[in-house]
Amino acid sequence: MAKFFTPVQINEFKECFSLYDKKQKGKIDAKELITVMRCLGTSPTFSEIERHLQVHKIAKSGELDFSSFLTMMHRQMQQEDPKSEILEALRMTDKQKKGYIQASELRAKLTILGEKLTDKEVDDLFKEANVKSNGTVNYEEFTKMVTLPPVDY
Repeated sequence: MAKFFTPVQINEFKECFSLYDKKQKGKIDAKELITVMRCLGTSPTFSEIERHLQVHKIAKSGELDFSSFLTMMHRQMQQEDPKSEILEALRMTDKQKKGYIQASELRAKLTILGEKLTDKEVDDLFKEANVKSNGTVNYEEFTKMVTLPPVDY
């Protein structure tokens, strides 16, 4: 499973996993799985957690080792696709289905809904994406830009 993650990711996962390894035996309680996964940036539902445990034949009251955890993280990360989620949300805003929305409307959504951004964060995002605050946004291009992996200098 390590071939799917970078050494940096594996270290981050191991560090978080270790925090919940209360007995220091290289295992965490299955009931902690959702917390550990969410701490690492995924958003599993309770039913997804149940499915991960079933696949590995681990009882809800059981324990899992780091190797099983890595497999579960890989599956979870594969099924979570932020690009398609963002595109779907923006398409719902596009009443005429033209592929564009008003920058002002996007700004309102980014500062009011969900994990709210500050005006400065939106300004920085718009600047990076070459969005004029009084114009329209091609949301497919915008989504590609905001879901690019961060530059690793």
